Amino acid sequence: MSLPEVHLIGGTRPEAVKLAPVVLAMREAGLLTPVLVASGQHPTMVGQALAAFDLTPDVTLQVERGTGTQAELLTEMIRQLDQLWADRTPAAVIVQGDTTTSLAGALAAFWRRIPVVHLEAGLRSGDLDSPFPEEANRRLVAQIAALHLAPTPLAAMNLLDENIDTGDVLIAGNTVVDATLAVAGRRLPFENPQVAAARAAAGDRRLVVVTAHRRESWGAPLDRILAAVRELVNRYADIDVILPSHPNPAVRAQVEAGLAGLERVTITDPLPYPDLSRLLSEAYLVLTDSGGIQEEAPSFGVPALVLRDVTERVESLDAGCAKLVGSDTELIVTEAAALLDSRVRRDAMTAGGNPYGDGLAARRTAQATAALLGLAEAPEAMPALDSTATATYGASL
Repeated sequence: MSLPEVHLIGGTRPEAVKLAPVVLAMREAGLLTPVLVASGQHPTMVGQALAAFDLTPDVTLQVERGTGTQAELLTEMIRQLDQLWADRTPAAVIVQGDTTTSLAGALAAFWRRIPVVHLEAGLRSGDLDSPFPEEANRRLVAQIAALHLAPTPLAAMNLLDENIDTGDVLIAGNTVVDATLAVAGRRLPFENPQVAAARAAAGDRRLVVVTAHRRESWGAPLDRILAAVRELVNRYADIDVILPSHPNPAVRAQVEAGLAGLERVTITDPLPYPDLSRLLSEAYLVLTDSGGIQEEAPSFGVPALVLRDVTERVESLDAGCAKLVGSDTELIVTEAAALLDSRVRRDAMTAGGNPYGDGLAARRTAQATAALLGLAEAPEAMPALDSTATATYGASL
């Protein structure tokens, strides 16, 4: 007798990374058959991310894009998902986060009366314009999901404040913590030759990882961020900077122009997930506008300076493992210098552990989905963070 299928929809690299541990946990539990569906939003990046977990998509949608608009992408993905589920109807659908893929998967499933499980539910910035359009996407998915898997207590409270029934919300933790600990723990050789060369030549120098990928960072904000990086490299002879650049040619040109002539700076293409996870595990400090990196870095005891004016991941700020610095050159330099000048201050930022997870989120997700379908007992919520703990989550992986 075949097990009920659960379709996990991913279209971007972060989605693939966060869904991969769930697939593995479902296989281990043996109650459901996980089916990975690549939506076609970023097919190459999805394939590369899944490869880090020895996974490949079970179904790949062929999305034709002419105009490149969100409306075109959304409607084409909904059309293809509806066709897929007309022929192969799953028992439930899992969508992750707040992308166009998430919204398309949730809508297409809802219209076919398929229960929607929202992984990483409840994040809110409170501003529909920032991040755009993600804030609207996740609010819309919340209206039709049958099960809301919140990564943190705050995310769960956001859902309860929106009148989501308590019984439909579980604090599961964030599966990105499961993913990054598992992958970094394998200590794979660096795939990117520039990164491999930079790390081999680093000696005792400290590593600073910088990412600035969001559209809101492009243009003048990115220039200010690059100016801060330049000043830090000139001030501190004992740091190396690795900056994976956005693939957009104009953004890459801006990054290279802003850091031209600097030694100890390596600019790369977007990195394979194992490379990025290993870099985070070896970093002294991270400067980033990435939500995922804000969640991953504390697992390695690495503080993050967030290159945004607002963040929906306020748990990082509350726990002290991240600080908002925006794109203000002087503020970035001041805050980074304070941590580079004091190892004690740097270590204190992450001494309380990672507020986003304990490395067991994927197992909770698999069990909660099975419980939704009447195949298991509901799992216990993730325990509250022990303020005396250190960043040693995932030791059992």
